[in-house]
Amino acid sequence: MHNISLSEGEWKLMKLLWQCEPRSIGEFVSELHDDTGWTKTTIFVMLKRLIAKGAVRVDESGRVHQYYPLIARRDVTEGETDSFLSRVYDGSVGMMVSSLVGRHALSESEIEELKRILEGANKSRKG
Repeated sequence: MHNISLSEGEWKLMKLLWQCEPRSIGEFVSELHDDTGWTKTTIFVMLKRLIAKGAVRVDESGRVHQYYPLIARRDVTEGETDSFLSRVYDGSVGMMVSSLVGRHALSESEIEELKRILEGANKSRKG
């Protein structure tokens, strides 16, 4: 697992790379313009930060530079989840779920999904 923390903007870029790689700066601009209004320069600076973090690599061999993810989404989400749980809920998944339940923030389908996940976890522990 990689210990890389991403800013909100970096998450937007990484999600696009995880959906479809490689991507050029032009593709990032066209994908994100309506949502963010980011310019080519803004995206270039963010990609440079991601390269420095070891999250992205660039292939400069062609006329158009192509960007590739170097980290898997699951690796980053695991670290971010652990960090969030630790900061906000003192590491307690139960406290987080209790908070969501107490605020009626879970739909019926989300509750059913959580039940399936927990049943699967219980079976794998016994298995």
